[in-house]
Amino acid sequence: MSTTITRDLLKAKIVTNDEVSAAVDVFMTDLTTRLFQFKSGHSLDLANAVRVNQPAKSVVAHRDRNEKFRHGMMRTAILMGCIETP
Repeated sequence: MSTTITRDLLKAKIVTNDEVSAAVDVFMTDLTTRLFQFKSGHSLDLANAVRVNQPAKSVVAHRDRNEKFRHGMMRTAILMGCIETP
């Protein structure tokens, strides 16, 4: 059984760059956000995606990093996050 990650859905054009950016914005606004629902019906646990990505997790802990760097790290964690199918 293969694991589907957000990046796979982005490559397949099932989710859009705008949706991924929206997920990042939602998480950066509230670091406890769990569920993010994509228009396709797929969902992602944002907090868990960041928690299991060690580089992103460490950036969350160090708020002294600039916003652009933090955004990029959160985006990477979300792209690597395991998706729940609808």
